[in-house]
Amino acid sequence: MKERIISDQEYSDFCSYLEEATGIVLGTSKHYLVSSRLNRLMEDRELASYTELLEHLKKSGNAGLREQIIDAMTTNETMWFRDTYPYEVLKETILPELSKIKDRPIIIWSSACSSGQEPYSISMVIQEYISKNAGVFPRGIQVIATDISTSMLNYSKRAKYDEAAMKRGVSEERRRKFFTLNEDLWEVVPEVRSRVSFKPLNLQQSFTSLGKFDLIFCRNVLIYFSSEFKTDILTRMAGVTNPDGYLYLGSSESPTRYTAIYKMVRTPGGVIYQYAP
Repeated sequence: MKERIISDQEYSDFCSYLEEATGIVLGTSKHYLVSSRLNRLMEDRELASYTELLEHLKKSGNAGLREQIIDAMTTNETMWFRDTYPYEVLKETILPELSKIKDRPIIIWSSACSSGQEPYSISMVIQEYISKNAGVFPRGIQVIATDISTSMLNYSKRAKYDEAAMKRGVSEERRRKFFTLNEDLWEVVPEVRSRVSFKPLNLQQSFTSLGKFDLIFCRNVLIYFSSEFKTDILTRMAGVTNPDGYLYLGSSESPTRYTAIYKMVRTPGGVIYQYAP
């Protein structure tokens, strides 16, 4: 396969396109990342240069190419129960608080669900909590999972994972309880899967059509965006959060530099943030 070298000008133009399309900021020195992720796609489409690629992207009717670019350039790195503590805090602190709400459904948002491990992990913790607390959440509890990549959403909806994926964070106990083996793939059981719904969403778009949330997972997402876009996202997330609702960010992320509308809550398991209008 012929390697296509990306020039400084082509790199700058591509970075501008990617930020406009997704909000992702690449920085000044990731030429190799772009070329390594896009070289196969350009080979398949017989595109000779990145200038030609950008010209094709600007033409109408090239939504499929745009989606392929987004798939290639977004990081779909994930695992079950990532970092452990968010799920322990969910079980020990947040779900007991949310269980006091009796007059409406509880809604949780997984805002960049990738291949589905995060929303299904949330649903498994909910299932464990319900099994020990009969009658909680009388109006139901739901998980809405969104992602910019439609291919990732389609993969997530299948709820089937190979052995390599299963080795990343699933205990043997949870494997037995929440999965069934079907033709070498582990399928999430219906009671966990049915609680989760998947929707396409670019975080640059309005969130209001999703409804109001009691907890938002936005973990390891903000690190890819500019300071201005981080402030914009956090502000709009607050707009779709119920009073006293919670926000989970990645372990290296904090809203305090970008907005004052969340307060830090320290728990025995780790730090979370609470919407404080």
